[in-house]
Amino acid sequence: MTQQQRTQVVIIGAGPSGSVAAALLHQQQIDVIVLEKSTFPRFSIGESLLPACMEVIEQAQMLDAVTAAGFQFKDGAAFRYQDRYTTFDFNDKFTAGPATTYQVQRGQFDKVLADEAVTQGVEIRYEHAVEAIECLESKSVLTVTGADKKSYTLEADFVLDASGFGRVLPRLLALEKPSHLPPRQAIFCHVTDHINAEKCSVDYDRNKILISVHPHSADVWYWLIPFSNGTCSLGVVAPPQWLADYGDDSLAVLKQLVNEEPGLATILAAAEYPIKAATIEGYSANVTQLATSNYALLGNAGEFLDPVFSSGVTIAMKSAQLAATVLTRSFAGEKVDWQCDYAQPLMLGVDTFRTYVEGWYSGELQRVIFHPNPDSKIKQMICAILAGYAWDTNNPFVTQSQRRLAVIAALCAE
Repeated sequence: MTQQQRTQVVIIGAGPSGSVAAALLHQQQIDVIVLEKSTFPRFSIGESLLPACMEVIEQAQMLDAVTAAGFQFKDGAAFRYQDRYTTFDFNDKFTAGPATTYQVQRGQFDKVLADEAVTQGVEIRYEHAVEAIECLESKSVLTVTGADKKSYTLEADFVLDASGFGRVLPRLLALEKPSHLPPRQAIFCHVTDHINAEKCSVDYDRNKILISVHPHSADVWYWLIPFSNGTCSLGVVAPPQWLADYGDDSLAVLKQLVNEEPGLATILAAAEYPIKAATIEGYSANVTQLATSNYALLGNAGEFLDPVFSSGVTIAMKSAQLAATVLTRSFAGEKVDWQCDYAQPLMLGVDTFRTYVEGWYSGELQRVIFHPNPDSKIKQMICAILAGYAWDTNNPFVTQSQRRLAVIAALCAE
């Protein structure tokens, strides 16, 4: 006989959005069970946080644990294209709020958050996979396979899908919808970098993520994310058909492309590479709906844009914060509207990020970023968005993102 259990909220996935949402709900005395199919630590891509994350981490009472973990300090972003190099200092931004954050190995970072949630009293069941879900009028019933390979049913008033690229509910409920963003492929690995910034002949700041543009193909770009242990996350993003000409050996392709960007080649001249590199393709994703009276999709489970501005974890944490707020109101007896109270506010920031992702690949944003004489006030507004403050409606580059970017890009092209 299948064992049946019950809780108020089931969260699928113990990554950043799942752990944060669980902690926020637990603070409000709401019963939560987190189901995580993996064991922690486990590898995950997306290692450069944005300062806006820190507000949510603090609200979840996890800031001390994150600070104590010894991650690489981050205070901005640097961009290089041919002989042009520019930086954005997050201390000089339009929006109030934290101005610094961390570059993190996600396996360790995600475990810190999950362990802190457990310390606070949250139950996380590792190696428990959701196999099916039935959404009824006032509850949902999940079929779960546990670590012992035995199945059980778990009834919940509400379900939060924080499964990231696993996209459990979009898959089980046929919510998948093609992304409007063109398909791209990323090749990446972690290198022992041996970077000596003082002796390096090109500008480099370990406290900033470095985004480099391929000198001959402006829609091909690299990330270099330094960690506190002398390693870096290194990756290149390009159209799949563009990469196809370089062959099938992912590590060889990555090394070749690094050598084609002189600044990056100089910085990584002494780097030690692993045996192989990883690839991910077609990662942009969307869904037909983000929430109903039965469930809400958090972070990448709902929509993933592109890694260029490291928005993934920020969107994940913002979605966790919003969903926890709406659920708290609902369990207190208030009438809530998941479209108006959750989906629309979340999409304000997602759509802002989308404007600048699309602007990056169209060339509009690159013209603005690499302009030799930027307007200081405009740079502060764009800097705020690069720092993750994409929900600040006082920033005209949020509320009128497409029009403002088009106007300033046209001015920069003159």
